[in-house]
Amino acid sequence: MEPTGETLPNQTGPVTTVDVTFRTAGKLFEFDTGGLMLERGDLVVVENERGAALGTVARPPQSIDEPAGERRPPKVLRKADARDLARLEANLQREHDARRMCLTRIRERQLTMKLVQVEYLFDASKAVFYFCAEGRVDFRELVRDLAQALHTRIEMKQIGARDETKLIGGVGPCGRELCCSTWLREFQAVSVKMAKEQGLSLNPSKLSGMCGRLKCCLRYEYDTYLELRRELPKIGAVVTSLKGDGEVIRQNVLRQTAIVRRADDGTEVEVTLEDLVEKRAE
Repeated sequence: MEPTGETLPNQTGPVTTVDVTFRTAGKLFEFDTGGLMLERGDLVVVENERGAALGTVARPPQSIDEPAGERRPPKVLRKADARDLARLEANLQREHDARRMCLTRIRERQLTMKLVQVEYLFDASKAVFYFCAEGRVDFRELVRDLAQALHTRIEMKQIGARDETKLIGGVGPCGRELCCSTWLREFQAVSVKMAKEQGLSLNPSKLSGMCGRLKCCLRYEYDTYLELRRELPKIGAVVTSLKGDGEVIRQNVLRQTAIVRRADDGTEVEVTLEDLVEKRAE
């Protein structure tokens, strides 16, 4: 749902813009306020590559300098009025009806696909059906059925497990609503290495989110752990400390301590950074 911009080579100067999103925790798009007095949370009608769209102001207005020749952001057409809200309600009902119809057709044609969500464009000129499937699905007959019944253009869009969970939402094992469906606008790469750095159990059931993939929150504190770990002697290093000389066998990153096995008697002692007198190569 990319916005369209215009190139105005003969105009320069500051432009007041707002960031608009078209779904909860969705991607942000920049729009020129067009002189409208807007606040965060306002519903606005804008123009993008798919036509008119209803969005929500996600960030308050800010002034930016736009040099000549650059593509300026498209303008907000207007604040949403009663007619726009009525159209939104009508589209929600259309989406509900289209979903029921599509599920029926999927069962009748025994297609191996899972319908996740239906979205109508604001002007109802197209219905987008989001679905999940293990592989490729021949849905040509399904599209013809839906087009004939709904009298609008049909687009089938296959999405992955993370996107499915973002659209559906839910509650995570932490007891809070899922980050991806409430505030996390873009997915970032997550790896098992992040769990290892934080000393977490590598049990897949503990590391997997509702989508079945690695939890997004594994990367929230990852950089902090890397920074804290840099200050500690590495595991296997031989150190001199006020509590005795020995080999580092474990680290406690959050406490900023290391467990040292003393060379003289094999006793394990916990030493702080202040206890370390000297770090020697292994």
